[in-house]
Amino acid sequence: MIAVARNWIVKQLELGEFQSYGDVCRKSVPVGLKVSLLAYGINLACHLLMHQFGLLPYDLKAALVVATLLTPPITFVLAVFFYVIFGCAIHDIGVSRARLEELSQTDTLTGIANRRAFQTAFEAAEGDRIMAMFDIDRFKVINDTHGHSSGDQAIIRVATVLKSVFAENCVCARIGGEEFGVLCPDMPFGEFAACCELARRRIAGERIAAESETFSVTVSGGVADSLPGEGFSQVFSRADKALYEAKAGGRDRIVLSRAGFSPRSEWSNSQTSTPQSAA
Repeated sequence: MIAVARNWIVKQLELGEFQSYGDVCRKSVPVGLKVSLLAYGINLACHLLMHQFGLLPYDLKAALVVATLLTPPITFVLAVFFYVIFGCAIHDIGVSRARLEELSQTDTLTGIANRRAFQTAFEAAEGDRIMAMFDIDRFKVINDTHGHSSGDQAIIRVATVLKSVFAENCVCARIGGEEFGVLCPDMPFGEFAACCELARRRIAGERIAAESETFSVTVSGGVADSLPGEGFSQVFSRADKALYEAKAGGRDRIVLSRAGFSPRSEWSNSQTSTPQSAA
């Protein structure tokens, strides 16, 4: 009986999580009512028990009137007050924790996902998983010629283009430095490869402002799909290998690496025909 009562009290006072301060205030009212009724019931029981054993130093009727008039409103106000205080504190902690979690998975320069979030998304995805790796060509030359701030602008512009090309259910991430990753679960390989080529072309067509001039950048890309049971590291390694084959093949091109087939260059800056679905 004691355990049941204890569990009930704990359940009623449990704060949980709150979406807003208004949510805290709304939940405080029913909790305050329950606490005041509980306190009132305990008060009445104690008075009746003391009266039964002749321990009540004043008239029972008067005592019950005073208990009825004072106990519920006082306990209600106190319960609501402390519930709101602690509830708001818990809400603030929850907001801070969510913000920290978001920051831990977001690239601070571009605002897109970082490598940690990218790997988490890959591991959480179900079905076919296709990954692309992009790298800005000759990025050191950009920094040396136009300055590091212009290099940062190039990184931001590439991230913006990737976000605009790929669907909302795709994950675009900055893996590190001038390297990016894109993950699109359940997208047909050919469609995904065509989107990668579209992103490559759009990036090549962007003009980025430097101090006294504008410049353009190109990217090389590697695309790989996953075999059943393959983990992040295996698919990432194949996409990265395809990326470096694109670099070795002249840059500004996409190399496809389908599971079970040798990587091959599908599109490059020398090709101007409309992309076709990859086989």
